[in-house]
Amino acid sequence: MSRVVDLCGTEKYKMFEEHTEVPTRRSGWIEVIAGSMFSGKTEELIRRAKRAQIAKLSVQIFKPGIDTRYSDEAVVTHDRASFECQLVESSDQLHLLAAGYDVVCIDEAQFMDEGVVEVANKLANAGTRVIIAGLDMDFSGKPFGPMPNLMAVAEFVTKVHAICVRTGELAQYSHRLESEQGTILLGSQNEYEPVSRAVFVQLQNESSSHVSGSTD
Repeated sequence: MSRVVDLCGTEKYKMFEEHTEVPTRRSGWIEVIAGSMFSGKTEELIRRAKRAQIAKLSVQIFKPGIDTRYSDEAVVTHDRASFECQLVESSDQLHLLAAGYDVVCIDEAQFMDEGVVEVANKLANAGTRVIIAGLDMDFSGKPFGPMPNLMAVAEFVTKVHAICVRTGELAQYSHRLESEQGTILLGSQNEYEPVSRAVFVQLQNESSSHVSGSTD
C-alpha cells in the first residue's frame, strides 16, 4: 500500500499500485497480460521472466504445441526477441511439467484448453507466481478461449495495446487480412493488422455489406 497526497493536500492510499516482483513469503498469484496482435504481450512476458531470473528465481515458460511459428523451442516476439520454452499439448501436461518452479509463464494462452484456469489456480495456491500472456479477443472481436476466465481469477491484469496501422490510434482489435474464417489461424503481419475500435467497426460493417450484396 502506498501513500498518496492529492492536489488538495488530502492523504489517500492506493492498494496494490504495483505488485511485488519477489514474494516476501511463500504465496503465489496470477498475472495476465492481454491485448491484440502486435501489442507487445510476449515482449512483456519475457521482460518479467528475465527480471525473475535476475532475482534468482527458477523460471520456466510454456506455450501451446500449436504455436511453432518462429520456433518450437522458444517464445519469440515479432521483433525476434526470444526466451527458451517448453511446448505443451494440454493443461494436464502443463500441470505436470510446471511443478517445482518459482515462476511459471504461459504464452499464447488463448490456445490452451479451459483446464488451464484450474491449473493456474492450483499453481498459484501452491505458491507459484503464474504469468500468462494471450489474445483477449479473436479476429471477430469475441473473447478468446480461456482468456476471459484467466483474467477473472488473476490478481493482476495488464491490458496492452498496439497502434492502429490505419489511424495511429490505440488498437485493441486484431483484424484478419486472410479470408480464412476458422477461429485459429496462426500468423503475423501478413495475416493480421492491429486496428482501433472505430476502424474495426467500419471493417465489420463493410464486410457485412459485401456479404449481403453478394447474396442478392
